[in-house]
Amino acid sequence: MASKHMVSFKLNGKDVDVAVEPRELLIHTLRERLMHTGPHIGCETSHCGACTVDLDGMSVKSCTVLTVQCNGSELLTVEGLEQGGVLHALQQAFHEEHGLQCGFCTPGMLTRAYRLLQENPDPTEEEIRYWIAGNLCRCTGYQNIVKAVQSAARKLSTTPA
Repeated sequence: MASKHMVSFKLNGKDVDVAVEPRELLIHTLRERLMHTGPHIGCETSHCGACTVDLDGMSVKSCTVLTVQCNGSELLTVEGLEQGGVLHALQQAFHEEHGLQCGFCTPGMLTRAYRLLQENPDPTEEEIRYWIAGNLCRCTGYQNIVKAVQSAARKLSTTPA
């Protein structure tokens, strides 16, 4: 039986200390130990993107990251996008533009789109499609997801800092 390791990181702005198995995947720590069930377990092979989170300013698929690798890191999940009861512009735009159907891919799509808009606040349709290519959606055909990201980009560009 392997001994547990204490790992400390910021999760959605809050300090977290958690004891994990050395080979425990981040997705399992988030969902099963920390009860952050926004990131979904999909393929467990990094192909679907349902588990996408933001780790130290990069989109990562949490089914491919060991929790022990996150010591000292900052993580953002879909739960961290909403602030003070107010939806993030992306979350609101996904609602308004019907960017989701079943919702399974949505948390990963939102966190991936969040990273895109952090790095490129005014992406073209082609750039959006490129950025979300690693996040699979079986329901929407992607068109309304692209519209939602474009809508959020417009809203964020007109919001005073």
